[in-house]
Amino acid sequence: MRAVVLGAGIAGLLAARVLTEHYTEVVLVERDALDDGWRRGVPQARHLHGLLDRGRTVLEELFPGFTAEAAARGATTAEALVGTRWYLGGARLAPTSTGLTSVMATRPLLEAIVRERVLALPGVRLHTGSVRGLIGDAHAVRGVRLTAAELTADLVVDATGRGSRAPQYLADLGAPVPAEERLEVDLGYASAFFPRTEGQLDGQSSVIISTGPNGRGGGAIRVEGDRWHVTLAGMLGDHPPTDLPGFTAFAATIAAPDIHALITAAAPLGEITPHRFRSPLRRRFERLRTVPAGFLVIGDALCSFNPLYAQGMAVAAQQALVLRDCLAAEASAATGHAPGAAASRGSATAGHATAGSAGRAPDPHLPARFYAAASAVVDVAWRLSAGSDLANPGVPGTRTARTRLTNAYVARAHRAAHADPVVSRAFLRVGNLVDPPAALLRPAIARRILLPRSANGTGEPTG
Repeated sequence: MRAVVLGAGIAGLLAARVLTEHYTEVVLVERDALDDGWRRGVPQARHLHGLLDRGRTVLEELFPGFTAEAAARGATTAEALVGTRWYLGGARLAPTSTGLTSVMATRPLLEAIVRERVLALPGVRLHTGSVRGLIGDAHAVRGVRLTAAELTADLVVDATGRGSRAPQYLADLGAPVPAEERLEVDLGYASAFFPRTEGQLDGQSSVIISTGPNGRGGGAIRVEGDRWHVTLAGMLGDHPPTDLPGFTAFAATIAAPDIHALITAAAPLGEITPHRFRSPLRRRFERLRTVPAGFLVIGDALCSFNPLYAQGMAVAAQQALVLRDCLAAEASAATGHAPGAAASRGSATAGHATAGSAGRAPDPHLPARFYAAASAVVDVAWRLSAGSDLANPGVPGTRTARTRLTNAYVARAHRAAHADPVVSRAFLRVGNLVDPPAALLRPAIARRILLPRSANGTGEPTG
């Protein structure tokens, strides 16, 4: 059996990894030349990338030793809120142990590590080319048309990102097209590398400053080469300049002085690069009554988030686990056996088609089951990011009573987290998609959020 994955970015590579457990051949189709540099198809790669801890643990599960390998190749690792600092709502979160590991590296390094692991798996091959359309009809996709070739496949996975042409390809086949949801945030950001010297940030490895009331924020992380990768961001058309004086002046207006201090300490290592992101986009495949067999979309092609919240790679990783579970259930149904632990949460030796999988017919219901299960993963991240976007009064959109109540509660959580390390820890674990949002509603945490905190920072309610 053959699976074809369109796009060899993080989402495509993760999809290919789990597909190797059930398909004898996995073909990765990528239009860009793949090396360890900046890829034209990923313009945002030149900007700061955050790997949330939930994404890191999935990568560690699929590629044992991932964190250690990243560190060996120059990435910085640190415990969040111990070796890193965060500002939310205009003030710093109380430092505390969180149990979260931050991996700080450029996008090319993260992608290179995953790509090398995937391409080393049996049955995986890379095909360079551009996609022109799908082969099949409204009921089933049987392959993909490329610039100078056609590839037949039992399953085609579109991981080409937010610019995916899947809706057009489906329309060309006469298949239903999903509805889309957008939020117009008109985010602009600009990034550059700066040299690092000992003692900066008191020895910590990153600082993240969320967008304040003026819609401005930024981040700086210590990456390979012992450099600071600095990104400044502005919402609703208020974008940071790309000349050094303007960039520096913009940094002085964000909610904390840490980044401004870093970039005024030395000249940048190269040019300042801009990027524009107009709107988060969610394609509602799970709401379609019918979807063609043999085709599904994953990663940013399914839902792309405001990059301020660094959710993209982590959610793509979670979707890969959803796909893995769906494939394991399909395999067990075909053989009449319940999926074992190694099939559903694979062993370190996975990377080859499971016994008996090569000859079975593909499950025509796999795409619909994947979309239904993936929607639960996407829902959590979408609600978190969309709620944060709508907290900015300039972002157009419907604010339901639930949205207003949630944002009021989150604002109180921000204030509590500035002084209370228990709330600070809980908030960051939710933001890293490790704990569910409901964790902030647990009685012990809710009391700390809703009742005044003591001035000494112990987190005990005042009398």
